[in-house]
Amino acid sequence: MSKALFGAGCFWGVEKKFSELKGVTSTEVGYSQGITEQTTYEEVCSGNTNHAEVILVSFDESQTSYANLVDFFFQIHDPTTLNQQGPDRGSQYRSLIGFYDDSQEKVATEITKKLNDSQFDQKITTVIEPVKNYCPAEEYHQKYIEKKYSFLNI
Repeated sequence: MSKALFGAGCFWGVEKKFSELKGVTSTEVGYSQGITEQTTYEEVCSGNTNHAEVILVSFDESQTSYANLVDFFFQIHDPTTLNQQGPDRGSQYRSLIGFYDDSQEKVATEITKKLNDSQFDQKITTVIEPVKNYCPAEEYHQKYIEKKYSFLNI
């Protein structure tokens, strides 16, 4: 299995959306790109760790491509708003693509450039950088929407 890492605002909804994609084998919410190897939700919300809320996606390359995941990432959030998505504000909600190798960096950069030139009225603020200091979020954040709203069958 291959993996991809994305930050697109609050990780609960992003996880739910990615988990429904064909070829995605698992998802995990977490924190990445900060100054420490481990952190907590409270520390991230303080703004002192530089971590972002992210989704770690494991996927089967025989069923979907990394490029498809990057395209989907740009469809499910507004990459032109700096450090915010909807009502959520703060650097932990920034738009980011964390890459694991040169190939992922190249794909993410090419797609971002193409969309920046043709798709959006404002400049894309998405940061593309090597994955750094990823750690899983607390258990109560994992599959949050499924747990919280299971009675709705969503």
